[in-house]
Amino acid sequence: MKTWPWFRIALGALLLAAIALAVTFRDRLDPAALETWIAGFGITAPVVFVAVYALASVLFLPGMVMTLAGGALFGPVWGTLINLLGATLGAMAAFLVARYLGADWVSRRLGGRLKELVAGVEAEGWRFVAFVRLVPLFPYNLLNYALGLTRIRLLAYIVATFVFMAPGAFAYTYVGYAGRQAVAGGEAAIQTGLIALALLAAVAFIPRLVKRVRGAASWISAPQLAAQLAGDNPPVVVDVRSPKEFRGELGCIDGALNLPLDELESRLHELPADRPLALVCHTDRRSRTAARLLQGRGYTQVAVVRKGMTAWRR
Repeated sequence: MKTWPWFRIALGALLLAAIALAVTFRDRLDPAALETWIAGFGITAPVVFVAVYALASVLFLPGMVMTLAGGALFGPVWGTLINLLGATLGAMAAFLVARYLGADWVSRRLGGRLKELVAGVEAEGWRFVAFVRLVPLFPYNLLNYALGLTRIRLLAYIVATFVFMAPGAFAYTYVGYAGRQAVAGGEAAIQTGLIALALLAAVAFIPRLVKRVRGAASWISAPQLAAQLAGDNPPVVVDVRSPKEFRGELGCIDGALNLPLDELESRLHELPADRPLALVCHTDRRSRTAARLLQGRGYTQVAVVRKGMTAWRR
């Protein structure tokens, strides 16, 4: 049993050395030479390409080069599927390596705000994976390892990765295919190039659309809140009115946490990161402002009580 920690250390050191070597020589990666080499495998070329793509993902080699090469080699449809398989297998491999090597160690040492942040990511599960695949806030290769350090379920991670990387994979695969068509020449090359530009424009718009949808506050009615408070997983009610209003004629909801809007940001440590939050004020104006603030700080399970305490009293 004592050999296992040393085995993990040796495996981690070997992986770091391989990544360092790959990153050092990544500028020498020639897409044209890669395509020629893969094409030489004939009927088994797709299998070889998937394996190479997966290995490239683990070693922090640029996935864009692989995706463009996949489009040039296999066309827009099969190329997208083959690219997705390679990227997903690589993401899964990095995820499992990180989980095996460091998940337990990281979980024992997390604390404070970072622990709450990780708990929020784990609570979101596949939804967080879907979001970061559609909106690439972090580098793809690094994100694969980082998510492996959480307790997100493997199956949810794999499915969300495959499904929500598909739009970008198709667009960039088509760009690779369009590049091959342009080299070949002909009238179809212009049309193919225009389609590729349209797809890139659509992919560039996706992050803005997702952020807008995700940033929009969720709403809950007073009767719905009452039903949830009586359920098995009740939300934490956060009343963002002033202390005077909290004790005023409208009263307050039993068990509510009073965090006035102007104090909310400085008192975020009082909020649980792994439970849903229901925000309430006199109507719902301050609650909407509070929801935007919390979502900007990484809180994802946030709902605004429509019409606030006015509706609750009715």
